[in-house]
Amino acid sequence: MLTNSSKTVLYTRVTNNLDRRLYEHYFNEGSKNTFTSKYKCYYLVWFERHQYIDHAIEREKEIKGWSREKKSNLIEDENPFWNFLNKDIMDWPPLKMS
Repeated sequence: MLTNSSKTVLYTRVTNNLDRRLYEHYFNEGSKNTFTSKYKCYYLVWFERHQYIDHAIEREKEIKGWSREKKSNLIEDENPFWNFLNKDIMDWPPLKMS
């Protein structure tokens, strides 16, 4: 799950390459056409890994249907202070590749 710097927005999505998606979200900030760029939502606060994509998609749909409170509880079970986990995944902030 991603959030913005003030932790007021949550974004949930499946990816097969987490560091690549974090990079893409970070550098698409100027695009007005995406949710993550509109809300500057590129700080990782929670993630889980799945062996099979169909399980990951099923879990994504489940979480998207939850209330904000239930999502917050899930995050806080492993990340009680909502620390940004980007540096655990990749160099952060990322450098723009040419």
